[in-house]
This record gives sequence, C-alpha cells and structure tokens, in this order.
Amino acid sequence: MNMPAAPIEVIKQHLIDPEICIRCNTCEETCPIDAITHDENNYVVKADVCNGCMACIAPCPTGAIDSWRTVFKAQAYGIEEQFGWDELPPDRPIGEAATASLQGSLVTALGAGEGATDAEDLTHTRTAMVPPWSAAKPYVNLYTHKGPVTATVVGNYRLTDASTDSDIRHIVLDFGAIPFPVLEGQSIGILPPGMTRDGKPHHARQYSIASPRNGERPGYNNLSLTVKRVTHDHEGNVAAGVCSNYLCDLRKGDVVTVIGPFGSTFLMPNHPHSHLLMICTGTGSAPMRAMTEYRRRRRLEGATGKLMLFFGARTKDELPYFGPLMNLPKDFIDTNLAFSRTPGQPKRYVQDAMRERAADLAQWLKDDQTHIYVCGLRGMEEGVLQVLQEIAQGNGLVWPALWTRLKREGRLHVETY
Repeated sequence: MNMPAAPIEVIKQHLIDPEICIRCNTCEETCPIDAITHDENNYVVKADVCNGCMACIAPCPTGAIDSWRTVFKAQAYGIEEQFGWDELPPDRPIGEAATASLQGSLVTALGAGEGATDAEDLTHTRTAMVPPWSAAKPYVNLYTHKGPVTATVVGNYRLTDASTDSDIRHIVLDFGAIPFPVLEGQSIGILPPGMTRDGKPHHARQYSIASPRNGERPGYNNLSLTVKRVTHDHEGNVAAGVCSNYLCDLRKGDVVTVIGPFGSTFLMPNHPHSHLLMICTGTGSAPMRAMTEYRRRRRLEGATGKLMLFFGARTKDELPYFGPLMNLPKDFIDTNLAFSRTPGQPKRYVQDAMRERAADLAQWLKDDQTHIYVCGLRGMEEGVLQVLQEIAQGNGLVWPALWTRLKREGRLHVETY
C-alpha cells in the first residue's frame, strides 16, 4: 500500500535587499535570536534560524529588511549565496498548492516563534518603535543607490579644537532645486567615491542630520551633518574611515552623492508643550542639535516645552558645538556636560551627571509630556538606561511598566552605534 506523500514545505524566506541596505547594523543588533549576520558585502538572514518575529522590521531606517521570497524550504537561499548578491532574486510564483502549504506553515512558524507567540505579541513587536503622536510625517527613501542625487558643499567647519586628535566637522550640503525634505532625527546616506578591494562601489554610510527641517540656513534647501574623522578601528589599529575622511576633506563647491532620507521613528514631537530630555555623546549630538535649533526657532511662537541636555565628551575641546551651546539662554535649555578625560579631574560620564540631577529627572519621568532621546556610542546605552531605571524605581515608579509605556507612546528613542 502506498503511503501518502509528505507535504512539500514552502516558506516565506526573510531576506535583506542589498540595493537599499545601507549596512548600518541596526537589524543585526535588533534581532533577538541572532538570525542576521554580515560580511564585507551584505547583511543576510539565516533561513534556518529566523522565526519571523518581525523585531527587526520597524527599526530599519531604509525598509531593506522588509523583503521576502516564497521558496521551497529545501531550496532556501543560504547565507553564502546571499553574501554574493548585488540585488534580490526575482520572486517567482510556486503555484497554488505551494501557496496553500505556505499559509499553513507560516501560521505554524509564527505561532511557535519565540518572539511571536500570538497575534498580539507579533503586533507589539512590529510597533515597538513608533514616533511621537504629534511628529510630522517623514519622507523616506526618496533617493536610492540606483537613483541618488547630488548636493554641493557650502560649508565645512571644524568643531573641535585644532590641538586635539578628535577632528569633528560641521558640513553643510545644499541641494539647490532638488526636493530633499527632512525632519530632525532623520539621517542621510553618503556614497563615497572609489571602489572596495574586490572592485565594487563603496556602500553608503549613514549620517544623522544636524540641522532643523527648514535648513541650516533658514529658508534654504540645505542641511548639515556632524562628522568625525575616523583614524582607528574598534580595536585601536590605525585605519582611515573611507567615508568620514572623504567628507572631512571636502571643500566648498565640491559635489557629493546622497541617498535617503532615512528614519521614521526617531522624530521630535511637534506639540509645543512637549519636553525634550536629550542624552548624547560625541557626534550623537547631531539630532539633538537639530531638535534644539528647531525648538529655539519656534520659541517666539509660544512653545513652552522644556529642554534638558546631558552631553558627554573626553574633554571640553573635543565636545562639538561647545561654544554655541554655551551661548544658549539658560532659561531655554538646561545643559549638563560631562568630561571623561579632563587633566587632573576624575572621569565623569553622562550617567554621573544624570545621577547628580536625579531629583529633577524623576519629575521629568513622571511628566506625560516628556520625550527621551539617547544617541551616541553603543557603550553608553546600557549605562544611561540603568540610571533612568534607578531614578524611576527610587521615586516610586515601576520601571518595566514605565519602559513599556514610553515606547508604546513614542516617547523613548535610543539610537546608538
């Protein structure tokens, strides 16, 4: 007697579009089960590990992560094959029988996935990162690797003292008549010239916008970036950053190739009574500068929301925008600086400055109008969130419930690199 044939299993394979991806590492950092990895060419998803939890979808600034192909499970694309892609393979129909099998297998897979135990959990995962309710609608992916635009350099200014090794630049780009609408908290991609060692064009590098939506120069179609010249890798070895050095060496009148804009959640609230609690280090100050400047320009229009800034650097001379920041009115922004390498002084980090202001921060955490933004090196993230937890719990707030509420209401945004 013939036994019934085993059903052919079909899956909706999760892939990353190499033409849109800007290699920012957000997806790999977000994935809770290490299903995403990368090489020098591409970020890829392991078909045998991914459970469809969707945790990586919302944080992706470009939408490259939201790519899928219907395939037989036995013929799923392997990571080595994906590493070699310059574009996604076409999505070929498998047939009605396979589609029916796919629907059943997807329900089973998502239902059994560690990150998506039921429909409610899946929805929560997809919407974990949301913008403030009053944020303006952002435009994203207007220009891509296949269809970039150009901008002209109209300014390149060193922000850090010439005596320091830290070369941080304020670079202003003008788009002329080309539409390039941006909001505070968004970023753009720069395509540096030249080729990689294997003869392929360099991928885009992502930089946060440091100017408000109406331009670095109000009323003009321009924007600014905060760029640090990279001279060493993460292990401390001498290594010149391809794009950072290219940008830092630009002169007025040079033309750069740009894609984007990116980002739909790390946005500031528009309602004028919202409070902005900003915590940053180094070039993580870019979006904070954009938000502060936009609020400063709106100040005479009746905005009453408060601003508090915690800003860390190695020394005063290495802190970007130190001079302009000191000139802002004290009744406009409550500025707290922390320097970790001041000669003759103990190391002091943003976490230490936050603990010193614990009583005030507790009141901010209790206020429903408070929006929190954290941006800088990844090493600061855990320490900052730990201090917020300590302050909350020390002042009668239940941190897990507050954490969930802040994220659900679009009032907590963390962007580290």
